Amino acid sequence: MNATATQPSDPVAPRPSDTPLLELLRTEPAMGIGELAGGLGVTATAVRQRLDRLMQAGFVERSTIPKPRGRPSHEYSLTATGQRTGGNNFHDLAMVLWSEVRGVKESSIRRGLLQRIGTAMAGMYRHEITGSTSQERLESVATLFRRRQLVCSVDSTRDGTGLPVLTTHSCPYPELAEKDRGICAAERAMIQDLVGTRVQLSECRLDGASCCRFTASPTVAAGLPEKTRDP
Repeated sequence: MNATATQPSDPVAPRPSDTPLLELLRTEPAMGIGELAGGLGVTATAVRQRLDRLMQAGFVERSTIPKPRGRPSHEYSLTATGQRTGGNNFHDLAMVLWSEVRGVKESSIRRGLLQRIGTAMAGMYRHEITGSTSQERLESVATLFRRRQLVCSVDSTRDGTGLPVLTTHSCPYPELAEKDRGICAAERAMIQDLVGTRVQLSECRLDGASCCRFTASPTVAAGLPEKTRDP
């Protein structure tokens, strides 16, 4: 039996219409086209179209079963990535964990946790950041943010310094930020780590600004992390 699955260049979430098929595949180790079509009450053609899309996205894999006579048959099963699409309680978990972080009474320990959270988040994306100047690296961060469905842009300050500025018009953690602006410190720490130079949160929506602006030093100077302030 040979299993094949197409690895996506950029993983994407399955469509809502794919949920019944994915849930059906959780009930059995592997299923054929006929079984899937019968279980879903749709045509075999419709099942194949969904399976092709889910294989391309890396959620489903196909196994070939040789037969002594005639054409080999195929069975489909969830990949490890597909298995992880079953539930999503990340929002509740994030709120609880953040509450625990903010419950740490010692301010120095709390600041250290915020810095470590920012650094850990940066570690998830550092390999995607390119550029040799802070302007170029901020542009790369902006590209990363846009893939996260965040509206943002990079330009220069108009105060004569010409420092590069990342402007974000939507918050990646709106509910957390409303409860505690410490998440802003962690986000700044992440951006600073990715850019490789000092970054200041020069404007913030929580202070009444229309957007959040992160202003970076003009040149990349690795090894100059600025201590995260505890708001």
